[in-house]
Amino acid sequence: MTEQVAKRDIRQLSLEEIKDFFISIGEKPFRAKQVYEWLWKKSAKDFDQMTNLSLSTRELMKEAFEIKHIKVDTLQRSDDGTVKNAVKLHDDLIVESVLIPTDSRITACISSQVGCSLDCNFCATARLKRMRNLNPDEIYDQVVAIKDEAERFFERPLTNIVYMGMGEPLMNYQNVLKSIEKITSPEGLGMSPRRITLSTVGLPKMIKRMADEEVKFNLAVSLHSAIDETRSRMMPINDTSNLESLAESLLYWYKLTGRKVTFEYVVWKGINDDEAHARALAKYCLKIPSKVNLIEYNPIDEGEYEQADPGKIEMYERILKEKNVIVNIRRSRGKDIDAACGQLANKS
Repeated sequence: MTEQVAKRDIRQLSLEEIKDFFISIGEKPFRAKQVYEWLWKKSAKDFDQMTNLSLSTRELMKEAFEIKHIKVDTLQRSDDGTVKNAVKLHDDLIVESVLIPTDSRITACISSQVGCSLDCNFCATARLKRMRNLNPDEIYDQVVAIKDEAERFFERPLTNIVYMGMGEPLMNYQNVLKSIEKITSPEGLGMSPRRITLSTVGLPKMIKRMADEEVKFNLAVSLHSAIDETRSRMMPINDTSNLESLAESLLYWYKLTGRKVTFEYVVWKGINDDEAHARALAKYCLKIPSKVNLIEYNPIDEGEYEQADPGKIEMYERILKEKNVIVNIRRSRGKDIDAACGQLANKS
């Protein structure tokens, strides 16, 4: 009995490696470019879709390769138009991604890891152990699925992408950057990197690395407090990457990229909803070229984290504006289907 050779995941191969395969089977090298276009630009799910290849060539490819495409396992639609996908991966693990529609844009919120290891105690995803990083193609496929849903449900194109779903993108650095490379490439989706935002809890070493590599996308940081003691209580990562080291890395980012950072900031009742915290945030923003998104909290249980009173949000807004800090209040979308910020936890 002959041992079956494991098939290779073709989307892990470069164009040159696919070209080498075609040469090895006596085919013309230009076939590689055709296949590459099917894999990325046309998001083919199987080799039979590649109709400009002969049947015999397709059969040879099936013997050597597989396409580990994601599958939207469950789709939920919110009363406000938000769409949440429970996405099944090739190994049956699940991640979630979200389509967020507004009058002016349609945004894809996508995941970079199955679970998360950072233990932010206000986030539902943090309660899942981190099982693995997503591959570039698995991240890319989430975007393609939402792009198709934008056209199907809203007859409008996808305009923006945020890496704000499950996981910490900078702890899956190489795969995340490869996915962005494919999303922005003319051979992929051809989207502008200026329409992509990577959101991180703030890992100074990796932020500096991104700046050194001259990335073209935008950066957002989940801040939630500009007082170390409070931030460490909510986000254990602050014990090793405190506000001072974060500020240093963000100034480095701005120096090399010329792009402001966006601080994502939730105000919670009895935790950071006083003037001392608001003024600390304003002071922190004056050190770093930045703007602030004040985000409505979405409860994940009956625990200590509750949305602050509207008056407290207005107090933050007033204090930030007094210091000429750009501030926006972001209302939550998709709460009724657990699709809002901090709620992604694979309940499906």
